[in-house]
Amino acid sequence: MGGALVFWIGLLVAGLCVLSLFVFNGKSDPTLWRTCAILSLSSCYLMWGITYLAQLHPIIVPKRDDLKID
Repeated sequence: MGGALVFWIGLLVAGLCVLSLFVFNGKSDPTLWRTCAILSLSSCYLMWGITYLAQLHPIIVPKRDDLKID
């Protein structure tokens, strides 16, 4: 698992966004439903992707204070 996982999940989210263009045609206000679906999918993906990559390659390296130097 590495950075490629973010890419593949991104493709999945993009596919779901395209799918939402066709799913919400029968609703009372399809533009509103499509916009809500696409915005929520993309926002959740961005939050997950940034958090995942930040944990994968941290900018600040954690330091342990409980180690004793002999």
